[in-house]
Amino acid sequence: MKLEERIVLFSELGDYILRHAATEEMQDLFAAARSRNPWFTTDNIRLALTGVAENFLDAAKLNALVSRYDRSFFEPAARRKIGIVAAGNIPLVGLQDLIHTVLSGHIAYYKPSAQDEVLTLFLIRKMKEINPAADEFVVAADKLTGLDAYIATGSGNTSRYFEYYFGRKPHIIRKNRVSVAVLSGKESRTQLSDLGNDLFEYFGLGCRNVSKLYVPRGYDFTTFFEAIEYWNGITLHSKYVNNYDYNKSIFLVNGDRHLDNGFLLLKESDALHSPISTVFYEEYEQADRVFGALDAQKENIQCIVTEMREDGIPFGQSQSPELWDYADGVDTVAFLAGL
Repeated sequence: MKLEERIVLFSELGDYILRHAATEEMQDLFAAARSRNPWFTTDNIRLALTGVAENFLDAAKLNALVSRYDRSFFEPAARRKIGIVAAGNIPLVGLQDLIHTVLSGHIAYYKPSAQDEVLTLFLIRKMKEINPAADEFVVAADKLTGLDAYIATGSGNTSRYFEYYFGRKPHIIRKNRVSVAVLSGKESRTQLSDLGNDLFEYFGLGCRNVSKLYVPRGYDFTTFFEAIEYWNGITLHSKYVNNYDYNKSIFLVNGDRHLDNGFLLLKESDALHSPISTVFYEEYEQADRVFGALDAQKENIQCIVTEMREDGIPFGQSQSPELWDYADGVDTVAFLAGL
């Protein structure tokens, strides 16, 4: 397939997703994915599929990505075999790597997480139905040995495993990261409501979900809690509410000061990683010091949600990356072009 054919392949896959969102086939797919991973609710699966279709598989977005590079980046002299190890914390989280690999003209040997294989394998099958030539570009793999390069995403522990097995070949290895929000204290109720999406979409399990708030000293959380109240239905999910009850009991037993609105716990802490159903916060007096501290530990941070600087992610958009919003800030297309 030529580059134009690959763009058409992906755009037709995106059109298929949007056209068939309410079909019986999709409902059966949702049920199968939920049975494999209880965190994958119908709403979250639909959110992920729509996001993929609109942000990654839209013809205009695909062409916009290509326009950012020299055309030679997508027409390699030699097609390489790229092993992709995907995470499974949220639906279809590894699909961006597959798109970049195939769009770059290489062969994706894709190993989905057991937690997310129902959805990803379904889309791979659909790609090959749309254009059988896709079979030459995408392989659903159980083992990733003897390949030319690797892209692997996991936790801090699994990243050491990836380094051991893949370290001798060209690679991108991603570890745990978190996202934070820096508030000025002047945000509108609408902005705070949008921030709720950054906190709660996918139950906060993604590296682009906000897990830490930086607020001005003496910040009053009343309006914040009122603005996110529409997320109170999240307690209907048993696994989420079990985490909420557990963390709340720990705070109460330990006598830890915290704020509680009935479905979210806020605890003051200088740590970045907060548990499910909990968001840490930290007060500041000078915003420039906050951003300086965040820049100093950028290897731990995926994105910063704020209106206080130009490169900040707008409220409500942390889980809506574009094709060129590369995980960990590593340009995947440039990496593939350099093989």
